[in-house]
This record gives sequence, structure tokens and C-alpha cells, in this order.
Amino acid sequence: MIKSFTLSILRGTEGNQFVEEFELELTPLMNIITALMEIQKRPINKKGELSTPVVWEQACLEEVCGSCSMLVNGIPRQSCTAMIQPLLEQSGTDTIHLAPFNCYPLIRDLVVDRSRIFDDLKKLKSYSEVDGSRSRDFGPRILPKTQEVMYELSTCMSCGCCLVACPNYTKTTNFVGAALVGQTRLFNLHPNGQSNKEERLHTLMGKGGLHECSKAQNCVQVCPKKIDLVEAIAEMGHQTTRQSIKEFFGSNAPEE
Repeated sequence: MIKSFTLSILRGTEGNQFVEEFELELTPLMNIITALMEIQKRPINKKGELSTPVVWEQACLEEVCGSCSMLVNGIPRQSCTAMIQPLLEQSGTDTIHLAPFNCYPLIRDLVVDRSRIFDDLKKLKSYSEVDGSRSRDFGPRILPKTQEVMYELSTCMSCGCCLVACPNYTKTTNFVGAALVGQTRLFNLHPNGQSNKEERLHTLMGKGGLHECSKAQNCVQVCPKKIDLVEAIAEMGHQTTRQSIKEFFGSNAPEE
């Protein structure tokens, strides 16, 4: 039985990072957040030196907010659902490695600036206009099959896991990434959101758009919500192609 384990954490600020290890007692149902809280209460590293509490983000602790994203043993995931015992059994060692996401500006320790995600969401108009929101009438009808697709896409937390796993999404590239493509599909499906459909498609057809996706499919492998991002990318590829044909042939383009 494993009674203790080591948390190896890549800490520091941009250009001044270092690895620090902490030895902790393994308790039942312990997760990464619980382990970080133990360090926060008693920041003594494995060398027996007094250190400082590790900086990380957290909010809901139930895999809904997406704020506690980090690399756990090199895999982007939510730390609130990363259970210590299974991680140790999977790795076959007594050490778990934590690191911040590497495609965003580092703030400190495990906290990064993910503003790029939210800036891209604004650029793609990933929202529905609120005109008519005060009406007491029922909203527009949506077919059950469409509702199912929209619900799955709406569970996206903008956590960034799919983006970090993507080889085309780096600090030096402009690709918006799978999560943003999925949100574009979501709001193109919404009856109110369709008023901005062509604007969204134009954005996806421009710099950082769909043509920069290499179809590695890493996104769907790491998505905490198991969203079919590959299918979303394929559908948006279809929509942008039709938009291009429509603009090329004008009014003679075939309708969907």
C-alpha cells in the first residue's frame, strides 16, 4: 500500500522557473487540489526547507468552471478530478508531476493568463444577440436532435485542455483551436445566433481559422467533457466551404 507520494511542481515566473518537490501523506479520495491545499497549510519541501505556498487557480471543484487546468504528468486536465491514487497506479511511481499550461503567458507557478481564449471567443462572436430577451413569449423552437448537439457543445468550460494538446496552438501561432470552433458551431445553430453566422464563418476562413488545423485529433482525446470536437471541426469545415462557394457564385449557389 502506498502511504506517501511526491508532488513535483514546476514553479516560478516567466524565465525563472524551477522544480520543487513536496512529500505528502496519501489519504483516501485525495486529489491534486487537496494535495496543493496540504502544501498551502505546511509549505515544507522534500528537503525539509520552508518554502512558499504553491499558486494555482480553483473555483467550483466539480469540473464545471475549468479554472484549475494544468499539466498533470504531462497531460492537460482538470486537477479537481485528478485523483492521486489512480495517478500513482497508472504511472507506476510514487511521484506526480505538475506544470502550468505552456502555450499561455505564465503568471506564477501553475497560474497562466488565458485571456487569448476569451479574446478569440469575442472575435468569433460566440454569443447570441439579446434582442427580444424581455419577451414573455416562448423562445424559438429547436428540434430535439439539434438540442442534443447544442447541449454537448454548451458544456465546454473554455478550460483550454484541448488547446494545449493541439500541435497547431502555440504562443507563436494564431490558430483559434478546437474549443473555439465548437463554440462557433454552437452559436451558428442557435436561432438567435444565426444572425451573425456569416461573420463567424468569415472569421474562421481568415487568419488563425480552420485551415490551420492539421486534424491531429488530440483535442477530442483530452476534453474533460468528452465533446466530439473532431465532428465540430468537420461540420464547420463544411459550413465555411459552402460559404466560400456561395460568395464565389453569388445568388446561384445551392442552398443547404
